[in-house]
Amino acid sequence: MAMQEEHDQFVRNDVWALISCPVGHTIIGTKWVFRNKLDENRVVCRSKARLVAQGYNQQESINYDETHAPVARLESIRISHAYACCYMFKLFQIDVKSDFLNVVIDEDMYVAQPLSFVDFQKPNHVYKLKKALYGLKQDPKAWYDRLQSFIINNKYNMRIVDNTLFTKIKDSHLIIIQIYVDDIICGSTCQSLCDEFSKLMHDEFNMSMMGDLRFFLGLQIKQMNDGIFFNQSKYIGEMLKKFGLENSKVTKTPMFRKRVLTLDKDSDSIHSTKYRGMIGSLLYFTASKPDIMFSVCLCARFQEDPKVPHLEVIKIIFRYIKETQHLGLWYPKDTGVNVLVYANSDCAGDVVDRKSTSGICTSVGSCLTSWFSKKQTSRANSITEYDYVVVGRACQLAL
Repeated sequence: MAMQEEHDQFVRNDVWALISCPVGHTIIGTKWVFRNKLDENRVVCRSKARLVAQGYNQQESINYDETHAPVARLESIRISHAYACCYMFKLFQIDVKSDFLNVVIDEDMYVAQPLSFVDFQKPNHVYKLKKALYGLKQDPKAWYDRLQSFIINNKYNMRIVDNTLFTKIKDSHLIIIQIYVDDIICGSTCQSLCDEFSKLMHDEFNMSMMGDLRFFLGLQIKQMNDGIFFNQSKYIGEMLKKFGLENSKVTKTPMFRKRVLTLDKDSDSIHSTKYRGMIGSLLYFTASKPDIMFSVCLCARFQEDPKVPHLEVIKIIFRYIKETQHLGLWYPKDTGVNVLVYANSDCAGDVVDRKSTSGICTSVGSCLTSWFSKKQTSRANSITEYDYVVVGRACQLAL
């Protein structure tokens, strides 16, 4: 059923044409990819089948040129939520269906007939693509250019610093639009502006209005009358089970006492793949948990050759997350739009190379929008030099 639905999308969008196999051209293979789409409670809400091209067979300058396409950063998404709180409006989510199938490509591209949908009368024929197909290297840029030009042509203004954020002011009312590939967030101080944008998108693309924003990039989002709450409790529960820590004892802090992390060449090594997987999950948790940022980034410095003591500290952080998994970020409404930046650094705090660690937090009104913890790239001769480095980085984030 899902495969047939996907194939029907190709027919409706006139994505390709069946032709005899051309001589001297690379024929790119295709494959089916299956996945379940989850809702904000991590419950399966839809099963999807997607036909993708095996883009690793493409040749640069022949099958594609530029590939880069910007996507919204989590900091930008949080800033959008902060503005929603400051100006007292709701955010809505739009999902563009079969986004890449809306984009015409310039290159001559040929793909094999998909499994289960081979034309038995012409089994040796191939498809010449008229539009983009999932898996091609140029797809993200082609889709972004298509969507960007459509939004700008309808008199929305793209922000200079963040090319995924668009705004428009009409009759003293503001609308903001944030795009992440085919997922779009919009909100306005006037509901009619959201309705107008939704109609524009619906007339141009095959899309669905998802209603109030409740789940985005793994973040559970609750929009309430007095503010917005973010957390990742469902995802945290899944990761605790994945790493076998669901029955572990909880701890009250993410830091470790009376223990200094070093390279520790004398301790036993552990499997680096598991360690890196745990670090990756913890880094994703920092999207709603700034309180673990320093601890996680400190442990991330030892991914090349992790030892048993490093793994023990990682487990301490997971035990702390288990204790606080239902906590998250709270954005109160009507707090103003003043930007505040806090920055500091220690002095040669890393015991391995004596470099300093920078720490930065940025807020819009009372809404914490970004945080940062990273070891500085060079050693300095004084505390003043360390502070200049972190202040420079803080100014970049503020801008």
